[in-house]
Amino acid sequence: MRSTANAWLMLLLAGAFEIGYALAVGGSHGFTRLSWSLVAVVFFLLTLWALSTALRTIEVGIGYAVWAGIGAAGAAALGPAFFDQSLTLPQSLWLGLIILGVIWLKLADAPSRVS
Repeated sequence: MRSTANAWLMLLLAGAFEIGYALAVGGSHGFTRLSWSLVAVVFFLLTLWALSTALRTIEVGIGYAVWAGIGAAGAAALGPAFFDQSLTLPQSLWLGLIILGVIWLKLADAPSRVS
C-alpha cells in the first residue's frame, strides 16, 4: 500500500465486505442455504484480502478495531432491511457512537504537525 490514505480506503472497503459477509451468513441460516453460503464465502475472502492489504500500513490494533466497528455497525443497521429484525432508537444511538469512534480513530491516525 503506497499511502496512508489508500490504506484507509482499503480498510473502509474491508469493512464494507465484512458487512456483506455478516449479512450473507445471516441469510445462509447456518450455511444451510447454498446461494447465501456461497455469497458469504466470497465476501469472507474479499474482507480478508482487503483487511490484510490495509494492515500493511495501518497498525493492526487500530485497523482491526475500525474493521470490526464498521462490520458490526453496518450489519446491525442493514439487518432490518434484509431480515425480520428490529433496530430501536437506543440501539441506533449506540451504533452511532461506534461510528463516531471509528471516525475518531481515523482522525487520531492523522500525522501531527510539529513546528
